[in-house]
Amino acid sequence: MTPPMTRATDPRTGPTLNRRRFLEGTAAVGAALTLAPLAGRVEAVPSAATPLWALSATEVAKMIASGKLTSVDAVKTCLARIDAVNGKLNAVVAECRERALAEAAAADTMLASGKSLGPLHGVPFTVKDSFDTSGLVSAGGTLGRKDYVPGKDATVVARVRAAGAILLGKTNTPEFTLGGGGKGTINLVYGLTRNPYNLNYQPSGSSGGAGAIVAAGGSYFDIGSDYGGSIRGPAFANGIAGLKPTLGRVPRTGHIVGYGGPFDSYQETGPLARRVEDLALLMPLLCGPDDSDATMAPVPFGDPAKVNLKGLRIAWYTSNGVVDPTAEVQALVTQCVGYFTRLGCKTKADKPPKMKELAAARQAFNGADGREFMRRMLKKHGTTQASPGLRLDGEVLPSSEFTRLSEVIDGIRAEQLAWLESYDLIICPASQRAPIPLDYVQPGGEAGRSGGNYTSQYNTTGWPAGVVRAGTSKLDPGLPLGIQIVGQPWRETWCWRRWPMSKR
Repeated sequence: MTPPMTRATDPRTGPTLNRRRFLEGTAAVGAALTLAPLAGRVEAVPSAATPLWALSATEVAKMIASGKLTSVDAVKTCLARIDAVNGKLNAVVAECRERALAEAAAADTMLASGKSLGPLHGVPFTVKDSFDTSGLVSAGGTLGRKDYVPGKDATVVARVRAAGAILLGKTNTPEFTLGGGGKGTINLVYGLTRNPYNLNYQPSGSSGGAGAIVAAGGSYFDIGSDYGGSIRGPAFANGIAGLKPTLGRVPRTGHIVGYGGPFDSYQETGPLARRVEDLALLMPLLCGPDDSDATMAPVPFGDPAKVNLKGLRIAWYTSNGVVDPTAEVQALVTQCVGYFTRLGCKTKADKPPKMKELAAARQAFNGADGREFMRRMLKKHGTTQASPGLRLDGEVLPSSEFTRLSEVIDGIRAEQLAWLESYDLIICPASQRAPIPLDYVQPGGEAGRSGGNYTSQYNTTGWPAGVVRAGTSKLDPGLPLGIQIVGQPWRETWCWRRWPMSKR
């Protein structure tokens, strides 16, 4: 088993957020920002500097392939960065340093002989601790698995490693990805993860460790899971890009909450990175059936370069009609819509029908078994002490009500899908407000979380949805703001093009 990681008590400089060019699409609008240092955060370096850890995975892959950079140096750079920032963030919770360095040396030798494993040859990455990793502890945030070391990689981990990527370690997640409660990313095994922009704020969840370390430059990309916004929330809170693909696009095999069962359609897996170009690099490697997850479909991913931006039909809304976002979040969405309009897109203020009804039906459906699903998870993994944030309450509904709720959800899904035929993309908030403090209490309790969640709507429909940074909060100074862009099923690439954004 991998020995405990070393954490520095004197973190060095933090992430540079220079002018960025992002691909557009379901993870779509970029930002160009340089932050002034703030107390209680991982500090920003001068804007003129472009350290190796601040580059995109795409740039690093090209540098390694061309011989301008060795994989060993890339791995050492990320490990040094983890040492510099992780003592404050607690984002990386398990490491395989010696194996990573050995794999990097082997990758350099292979490249010197003219051989390559693929488009990620020699590129370091981390992965959410809810995914199985061969030879490396995979706790999934639950005490029953704190010493569990799988013998096989999850499908998504195996695929990027087969393409040449080198695993550095695991990133923190709440218990079973669902037990963070109001604290974001926290569990009884590894504790609390903090936001690199302000250590008193959440990195969101459940891929909060992934979002935090990618934003801070300790990893070129991570792979997360999204049950109700667990990729998009951390992308928003940490100022990076994240994509929840179409249901059926990327296998869930080897994830602690896997495929199958009544809640199967909510769970998707996908990438997080500092640049949207990296999402385009990673997605073709991740997607496709694996002969295990029966929901997967062999749908080609497509080529973003062939998408014609002009004439795309875009619906947009600033409120879901349940909980209004802050004025600055709504203004950011409107500003980004104007940008799409100037590109020649056809934009219209509109939103899917019955969003409130769908949220209410899903909330009731989630607890219809009295949370027995979660109790089975605890028993399966031998956990006797659950995290305080893991919901184990709920009224057991009669089977007639359970099947009725299934029919209601499917009916609204069909109605919303018919509505989407008139549009290619949706631009909307990713959250109702800027990243939240660690001690934040959601107004309205559980009902508020359900109605105010701008991401879970698209887990219920299964549509592809992504988040990318598009601004900076003035109400919560220095914290990132992003927008959410949603596409038609299987159309993640419809707007993935590169263009500049003006400074904000």
